[in-house]
Amino acid sequence: MFKLRPGFRVALGAALLAAAGAASASDAAPPKASIPFANHGGIRDWKADRDQGLWVQDIHRQWYYAKFMGPCIGLNFAQTIGFDTHPLGRFDQFSSIYVPGGGGGRCAVQSFTVSGAPPSGKRAAS
Repeated sequence: MFKLRPGFRVALGAALLAAAGAASASDAAPPKASIPFANHGGIRDWKADRDQGLWVQDIHRQWYYAKFMGPCIGLNFAQTIGFDTHPLGRFDQFSSIYVPGGGGGRCAVQSFTVSGAPPSGKRAAS
């Protein structure tokens, strides 16, 4: 029978525990979200979260939150925005928005997750 040295057993056990911890940490990550057919009427509404993010509602009235990679200047005051959906036509974490009229220009999405409705009041403006 093959015997392991005590030091090797400890290292092997630590490696297995680390791998199990990494697997459970990745299970806790929020699921990736996307709005299919965003380029063909899949987006119903949106509300700005100042210049930090954007709540987006699909045609089924489900809300999502898009967090930007950096501040999206002018978004809080924009009346219209453009959604860059890429060739597949869906809006997801790899998409971006355009703020017209000398604002922030193109704002890249860092993360896109399922969310509740945006808060009403001064913090959420569209």
